[in-house]
Amino acid sequence: MIERNRKYRIFISVSEPSADAHCAGLVQALRRQAGDGFEFVGVGGPRMAEAGCELLEATVGKAVMIYNAFASVGHFYKLIRRIADYLREHRPDLVVVCDSPGFNWHIAKAARKLGIPTLFYVAPQLWAWASWRIRKLKRTCDKLCCILPFEQEWFTRRGVDTTYVGHPMVDRLDIDWGHVRTYEPFDPAGARIALMPGSRKAENETLWRPMQQIALGLKRRYPGAGFTTVAVDAAGRDTLRQAHIDGFECDYTVGGVHEAAKAADFAIVASGSATLEVAAATCPMVIMYQSSRLLWHLAGKYIIKTRYLSLVNILAGRELVPEFMPYFTSVNPIIEAVVQRLEDPSELARISAALKELVRPLAARKAGDETAGVVLELLGSARG
Repeated sequence: MIERNRKYRIFISVSEPSADAHCAGLVQALRRQAGDGFEFVGVGGPRMAEAGCELLEATVGKAVMIYNAFASVGHFYKLIRRIADYLREHRPDLVVVCDSPGFNWHIAKAARKLGIPTLFYVAPQLWAWASWRIRKLKRTCDKLCCILPFEQEWFTRRGVDTTYVGHPMVDRLDIDWGHVRTYEPFDPAGARIALMPGSRKAENETLWRPMQQIALGLKRRYPGAGFTTVAVDAAGRDTLRQAHIDGFECDYTVGGVHEAAKAADFAIVASGSATLEVAAATCPMVIMYQSSRLLWHLAGKYIIKTRYLSLVNILAGRELVPEFMPYFTSVNPIIEAVVQRLEDPSELARISAALKELVRPLAARKAGDETAGVVLELLGSARG
């Protein structure tokens, strides 16, 4: 048990919008379970700040992909040194790192050198690639909270103290488990199609233009079809608008992926956690992602160990939805995959029902509350 007559300082490290939301939920859950016995500080985004975490730096929106990582090395090196200095000077009771292992492994390593317990919230996907990094994880991680059901056994068998806590994304969604999508009658000529190129700048740069090209191809076939896209904030929406190509028409919205998917008949989605939000809306989809052709053929296709690359198909254990990963050049195969499904209402209904059953186990636990319980156990053990 934690001491009730003292404040515990918890440092949280986040650089992605999804992780920002996950850790905001964790902060709120800890306050519900243990009142005001905590002081939260870290690096993250607006949701963590709203939940009451003091930010040393706003890192959400600055996450980098392989395409532009080298240009940001100097900034992140300085930030890592700043965080290490903070940990040494203020010695929090616990460090929580969430997602973004390329960055957060440095933070966990700094904490471990100082003897500060470290919790990884969201497991690095070593089961998909880079399984040799399990040794690094074991050196830097006191406890791992994983969010996909199969991960607990995978990491536990490799010597990592792991607990499955449920998926925090599902905690935040308003899911009507009794609702069943019907596609009878359904006319693809008036289909509502959502385009979701992701929240990262690099994703927008590589996926937004081909998604617009796909939409133009579908519009030629279905003149009455309507398209919408969603951005996490106004700046993201403006970025998409500025990259608008001639002839393309779309409603630009700011808000949640889940709500946009609920209003759509079909979605074209960048690979990532957004695919689970679309699945939770029981919206059939095609998943796509871009990569360097050279890097993929030299190394990527040999490093990846899973049969499928999208979370939806990994969880399903089969190709429930088409995945074009990596997507390279022609959008025609993607257009044809969409057309094939829009022309088959019974297939759309089958996929929709299967997506609901795929997501249901992820909602069996409240990830924020479960992870808060793990944090309290860690703090109690450290005191003992």
